[in-house]
Amino acid sequence: MGSIGRGAALAVALCLLPGCGESSSPPPGEARPQRIVSLSPSATETLFAIGAGDQVVAVDGESDHPAGVPRTDLSPYEPNVEAIAGYRPDLVVVPADIPPDALEGLRRLRLNVLAQPVPDDLEGAYEQMRELGAATGRRAEGEELARSVRAQVERAIAEAPRASLKVFHELDPELFSASSKTFIGRIYARLGLRNVADRAAERSGAPYPQLSAEGVLKANPDLIVLADSECCDQTPARVRRRAGWGVVDAVRDGAVVAIDDDIASRWGPRIPEFVRRVAAAMEQAG
Repeated sequence: MGSIGRGAALAVALCLLPGCGESSSPPPGEARPQRIVSLSPSATETLFAIGAGDQVVAVDGESDHPAGVPRTDLSPYEPNVEAIAGYRPDLVVVPADIPPDALEGLRRLRLNVLAQPVPDDLEGAYEQMRELGAATGRRAEGEELARSVRAQVERAIAEAPRASLKVFHELDPELFSASSKTFIGRIYARLGLRNVADRAAERSGAPYPQLSAEGVLKANPDLIVLADSECCDQTPARVRRRAGWGVVDAVRDGAVVAIDDDIASRWGPRIPEFVRRVAAAMEQAG
């Protein structure tokens, strides 16, 4: 939660739980919150990017950027409402797919809760930056971050090679992937890439389908993006050693790129870095 691609189970579960797709925010006109708890790594990165870091008193265990964030053992997967309340927060930022009973528990304690879903696309990510700015009394900073990230992303897209290439985005070694119906998939579409996971997504009805090794080999992607290098130790060298993968165009041309799992799974201020890494790999493809 607060990131995309933390293993197959999470990938399949995203946006299937009640509340996903909805966003609730504190009432407007309130004083700037001074004690923020964030249970979303993407939101944590944004909070610090808009200058609200000194207002953040606790973050979840997966929020590890930037350095020095006040990490705790709080978890959005199994939220401990009493532990969260113990930080005396005047704003709690959570993923929209947090367990409904936990969300209700926070609200019963009359805590201000901002629940943000996985955005559908880049515009949704920019809107969440603006939303966090407004919720933290840093509206101008939130709007400026959204403008800056948008400009960087559009520049990277404009400078990317104009070629018809096929991409395979690997979420884990079990070959779960992200189709064009996902946030990451829509970034690939903006880059003009054709997503080899789309056919499997259509057949299964799952936006994060699992492909077979045979299916990937048959699709013969020109570019492979490994979003499982940190969690699962996957590297271009290990992909080259997979049985039969040496004939894949991406492997043969050296267009297999490992991108830090967090950069490849979060929708905060590091989105441009992800787009630039993919665009650079496209130069190698084909």
